[in-house]
Amino acid sequence: MKRICALIYISFAVLIMGCSKSSPSPDKSTTTTTTTTTTTTTTTPPPVTRIFAKGADIGWLSQMEASGKKFYDKNGNPMDCILLLKSLGINSIRLRVWVNPAGGYCNKADVLAMAIRANNAGMRLLIDFHYSDTWADPGDQTKPAAWANLDLTDLEAAVYNHTYDVISTLESNGVKPTWVETGNEINNGLLWTTGEITGTGAGGPANYAALINSAYSAVKAVDPAIQTILHISNGYDNSLFEWNLDQLKNNGGKWDITGMSSYPSTTGWASNNTSVLANMQDMISRYGKPVMVCETGMDESAATTCQQMLTDMMTKTASLGNNGLGLFYWEPEAYGGWQGYNLVAFDPTGTPTVAMNAFGATY
Repeated sequence: MKRICALIYISFAVLIMGCSKSSPSPDKSTTTTTTTTTTTTTTTPPPVTRIFAKGADIGWLSQMEASGKKFYDKNGNPMDCILLLKSLGINSIRLRVWVNPAGGYCNKADVLAMAIRANNAGMRLLIDFHYSDTWADPGDQTKPAAWANLDLTDLEAAVYNHTYDVISTLESNGVKPTWVETGNEINNGLLWTTGEITGTGAGGPANYAALINSAYSAVKAVDPAIQTILHISNGYDNSLFEWNLDQLKNNGGKWDITGMSSYPSTTGWASNNTSVLANMQDMISRYGKPVMVCETGMDESAATTCQQMLTDMMTKTASLGNNGLGLFYWEPEAYGGWQGYNLVAFDPTGTPTVAMNAFGATY
């Protein structure tokens, strides 16, 4: 298909150049006729280089390092975790932002420090706004304490100012994010109950869209090139995505990329991935926007199965061409049961498992 398009492009270029004037018309006051022979040289435009995001969310890393956690390559050599991830094929880093977290981690200063390290390692960056002081996910979208009593208008301003502040701080320090998530797994909206889509006391879809648009506008005000992601969990659930995004679209909501989470079981991953792909295809067709897997993972004890799952999911996503932007593993480095979490890709010694081999391939 690319070859056919290139041939059409060349033929069209030759036709246009042959029909256009390459010099001014002769002076009508003279009887001298000048014949000019023009030689047209055409070249095939260079192919667009597609960079598929092979990513890792490492929001816990600074806290792990502060606690003394170390990371090692397969030969037992200690390595900086970000450089180790890069050596395994990771080319993009995801960092979450909380507004005023109790412990300080994942606040603006922490994110800036980690973003600079990722940027210095040559990584692209995805910034994930939770719009909360703690975890925001399908079951919990609690407003930051400082925003708890704000009405819709003031809440829109708070979202705009917080988003603008974080992104502009990154850029003023030489870090340009590629993507920004305007909310994390916002299945039923964000900043409940004001931005909740449905439920007791819910502000409704118009409020949801207004808050998303505040975040979107802030991102674009800092840098129009940054792409915003609308992130919903359960990537296999087509009806959930259609319901949420129809509410957003019908109320004038703005986003650039449809993002999804996918955490399949060790036995049902193949059918799950097939369902995720079908949902991706429908989202592209229905809303005209590319897609990305923003989170995935599998239990560390099933590393070989996880490698197969990741390879398959990235292959399926890449099959969508320019509409399939990539995949991020959520906290692959959080080994040893860190914070009670086990869907990781490093073993208890701090060494990558075979699951990470999936990122060494080209997609």
